[in-house]
Amino acid sequence: MKVLSIGGGAREHAVVRAFHRAGAEVYSVMKNRNPGIAELSREVCLCTETDIKTVLEFAARITPDLAFIGPEGPLAAGLSDALDEKGIPVASPSQAAARIETSKEFARELMKKYGIPGRVDFRVFHFREGIKDYLESLKYEYVIKPIGLTGGKGVKVMGDHFSNTDEAMTYITEIFASNIGGGAGVIIEEKLVGEEFTIQVFTDGERVMPTPAVQDNKRAYDGDKGPNTGGMGSYSQADGLLPFLKKEDYDAAVDIIRKTVKALKNEGSTYKGVLYGQFILTREGAKVIEYNARFGDPEAMNVLSVLKTSMAEIAEGIVNGSMSEKGEFEPVATVCKYVVPEGYGIRSLAGEPLLINEKEIEKTGAEIFYASVNVDISDSGSTARKVYTTSSRSLGILAKSSKKGNEGIYEAERIVENAIKNISGRFFSRHDIGTKDYIQNKIKRMK
Repeated sequence: MKVLSIGGGAREHAVVRAFHRAGAEVYSVMKNRNPGIAELSREVCLCTETDIKTVLEFAARITPDLAFIGPEGPLAAGLSDALDEKGIPVASPSQAAARIETSKEFARELMKKYGIPGRVDFRVFHFREGIKDYLESLKYEYVIKPIGLTGGKGVKVMGDHFSNTDEAMTYITEIFASNIGGGAGVIIEEKLVGEEFTIQVFTDGERVMPTPAVQDNKRAYDGDKGPNTGGMGSYSQADGLLPFLKKEDYDAAVDIIRKTVKALKNEGSTYKGVLYGQFILTREGAKVIEYNARFGDPEAMNVLSVLKTSMAEIAEGIVNGSMSEKGEFEPVATVCKYVVPEGYGIRSLAGEPLLINEKEIEKTGAEIFYASVNVDISDSGSTARKVYTTSSRSLGILAKSSKKGNEGIYEAERIVENAIKNISGRFFSRHDIGTKDYIQNKIKRMK
């Protein structure tokens, strides 16, 4: 099978590695030359991933059997539809179906219309008028979200990012003045209390194949402190659950996703590809924080590194409408931690060299997933790979453990920490993700 992969981050490195493991011949489009993806690809097209004309020209030349789109930007721009119109099947959602992510208003209204469980109280504002009076009338704490795409960094939570109406209005004014999220407006939602978790599924528009639950960590620093980021690391448990997540909670969340897929089909926007459900486990059960129309990053690394079912067969089933609902995954725990430039989350130190001793990292048992880095081919031949930081995350380090329960998470975390010692340069990472204190705090909080 010949696969066209779109995207150049660590998420797409995990996707390409899964296709390569399944025997597919991969051709990749990316804006930065991700060294991990490049080494697994027959050919690379370096261009902006939303440059539909250039992507179509590349696709016409290589004639892939199917395409897989990693990031949300090309989905929002309509790349999936453009490829489909050229006769190239796409194992990713159409522009209309991707509204489940690109418009928070669409997602909330869809759940409300079809009575899908896991809903929250919300109200949408396309203009500033009336917002302050509404906020002052609320009897509960709330969350402010731009309606459109913000790269996972646009959400502000009462008690964490602001404490009163005036501070809330300062951010809302900024959203409208700076067109954050594309200028579509804001959505005010009730603040939910509990532990967040992610469930990602493959779907052909009818059937749903769930993957193991994962917990991501958005805050930049240990102890869930600092600015929100695209994600500093994540972990999963050997049984597909999480230390605070029971089987009935997992099943309820998957059922919410199934109902959402059915609702999208009823709306005439059949959803094909990967659907990401971000949930929070509350006293009332699982509630939906948001949907993403693609794999999470870093969560893709956790689930794809343990995927035993052929990625090529899954993608073929998605485009043909014949996907199985049962996937096979290694019964192991995983921990992933991101290596990021100094200043990431505020002002990244870009252009700095990082030296990665890949052979020593491999000896620890960990895996490397390259993200947003630049490579100078004149640096080749060194004992350590040299890459250069950009303003975004640099690479993910992931490890597995076959130990059961929390012990598997703890062991995988220790392997990751040992692996990170083989990287030098101006970077930082979160050291608490997956540690015993970290996990026990999660369990204690949910009790």
